[in-house]
Amino acid sequence: MSGRRKDRPWLMRTYAGHSTAEASNELYRRNLAKGQTGLSVAFDLPTQTGYDPDHVLARGEVGRVGVPVSHLGDMRRLFQDIPLEQMNTSMTINATAMWLLALYQVVAEEQGADPGKLQGTTQNDIVKEYLSRGTHVFPPVPSLRLTTDMITYTVGRIPKWNPINICSYHLQEAGATPVQEIAYAMSTAVAVLDAVRDSGQVPPEKFGDVVARISFFVNAGVRFIEEMCKMRAFGRIWDQVTRERYGIQDARQRRFRYGVQVNSLGLTEAQPENNVQRIVLEMLAVTLSKDARARAVQLPAWNEALGLPRPWDQQWSLRIQQVLAHESDLLEYEDIFAGSHVIEATVESLVTESLAEMDRIEAMGGAMAAVESGYLKSELVSSHAARRARIESGEEKIVGVNIYGTTEPSPLTADLDAAVMTVDPENEAGVVAALHEWRANRDEARAAEALAALKKAAAGTENLMEATVACARAGVTTGEWSWALRDVFGEFRAPTGVSSAPVAVSADAGTPLAAVREKAARTAEDLGTGRLRLLVGKPGLDGHSNGAEQIAVRARDAGFEVVYQGIRLTPEQIVSAAVAEDVHCVGLSILSGSHAELVPDVLHRLREAGATDIPVIAGGIIPPADAAALIGAGVAAVFTPKDFGITEIIGRIVDEIRKANKLDPLEVPA
Repeated sequence: MSGRRKDRPWLMRTYAGHSTAEASNELYRRNLAKGQTGLSVAFDLPTQTGYDPDHVLARGEVGRVGVPVSHLGDMRRLFQDIPLEQMNTSMTINATAMWLLALYQVVAEEQGADPGKLQGTTQNDIVKEYLSRGTHVFPPVPSLRLTTDMITYTVGRIPKWNPINICSYHLQEAGATPVQEIAYAMSTAVAVLDAVRDSGQVPPEKFGDVVARISFFVNAGVRFIEEMCKMRAFGRIWDQVTRERYGIQDARQRRFRYGVQVNSLGLTEAQPENNVQRIVLEMLAVTLSKDARARAVQLPAWNEALGLPRPWDQQWSLRIQQVLAHESDLLEYEDIFAGSHVIEATVESLVTESLAEMDRIEAMGGAMAAVESGYLKSELVSSHAARRARIESGEEKIVGVNIYGTTEPSPLTADLDAAVMTVDPENEAGVVAALHEWRANRDEARAAEALAALKKAAAGTENLMEATVACARAGVTTGEWSWALRDVFGEFRAPTGVSSAPVAVSADAGTPLAAVREKAARTAEDLGTGRLRLLVGKPGLDGHSNGAEQIAVRARDAGFEVVYQGIRLTPEQIVSAAVAEDVHCVGLSILSGSHAELVPDVLHRLREAGATDIPVIAGGIIPPADAAALIGAGVAAVFTPKDFGITEIIGRIVDEIRKANKLDPLEVPA
């Protein structure tokens, strides 16, 4: 032993939740017993988007990618036997963040906890939902009001809580460069702080307390040096913005506080064992540098590109953190990069470019205006298209995907269907039945009165948090709370960014895209139509639209007329659009696991509409057994993350259109 004093380790979390509140509670208690030091709650998509489990859009989504929490009873069961006054809980929740925090506060009070001692974070960053993750509900202005009301409420009532986690994580997954990730996150923080300041709900002398509770949630990719420098640049810009724009003099209140989940987008379905070393490298980027070290870390599991990780897989990721923190000497030293001219030059470059991009956004009217205009989304779609083009060309190398594909059989994936956890399809019916029982047993008059008070507050200017807490106590459900606010605020469909994205792949003579263009044009001619028409649809509540957008952009560049109406559609809406637009193919993108329910429904409705000549293709995180079942049900082709060649996928779509229309196969030389 060196005898040097070790720093305290970061909070160690595992992002988890599935099936039911009871099952998730059991998982949390097991993880805490294994040495996890904080909780990170994953909510299912209906909870995140403000639907009860019995809503039509919730079908197939209940308990898939997180835990369903529909009311106070669910929240009680979720944290049963977990003393919340002693816990640090992170909740990845945005559009419905106010509602989930209210439920959490009420459960904590029922346990006898002092709200003033509660510690944790609600993500509550709606801007990145419009840009990348797709769980937004309300338009930007009322969404910002909800965020503002939460922040001002917690500063007074739950002062140790982080009411917002400015989240650049999903921006990187949507294609953001380090400069875009910094600039867009910082511009969001400025929009939020300006709104809180201008609301008049916080006295000027207390504004430093607001700034001190702003936290960030970032992504760490495999480009180790770049990611570590990004975190140092984040810290410098935050210090500058809070000092110069808001006059915060206390350096402790200006501290850049962030948690991290390392990059899930970079995890591969092919040779998934390689993901372990990727995860380790990405974790080092946010832990090695003491001056820019994460305050909390959660790591994905090696098999997340295949499906839902099992408890053992999550344990493996937790042990990676524990080995680094407790066996290595990392925490014994000052910042080991201080004085490096390479690091300093890289950080300065990131700071300069990020500030310039922030100035561009400011000139547009700020982050909210840049969302509404479509600028931010268009820039991300373009960046992602460029990255995909580099992967396809081999310029950006991914081991096991576009280089070194030869592999020995892996014992980890010998039985692919057993290598991930699956949610029992019968789970949804049980959750829905429990919801109906809750509604039947509550004081209906009290719930109705609470909802009426919420709508009245929303139509006025008062802080909505008190009315929301009253709804939680009255037994109101997640869907009822959200619909009450939808009635006042309306809903919002974010820009897709597809139409304005530039061409990212060359279509010069002799290129693969030129060959696919020729094949598409000749097929359109054979069918007697001007252009082939492709409908790209996202049924259900899965808002991760990056893949769908890239397919839409490449199909457009291959000469297709593309129909893409964005996220959150029912199978009925997709089929109606397919028939009305007279499309030649329907492509469905689902990453949430609801494909087994929703894709066959689209097939059935197309047959009922007499559109049997329209082939349906599916893409997403789809296990082999499910892919085989979809093919058996009539799906023409299934694509998963291992199919990284988008131009080849578009060519395959043309082939399926020819087959469905009984045209001879067509070979066009590249």
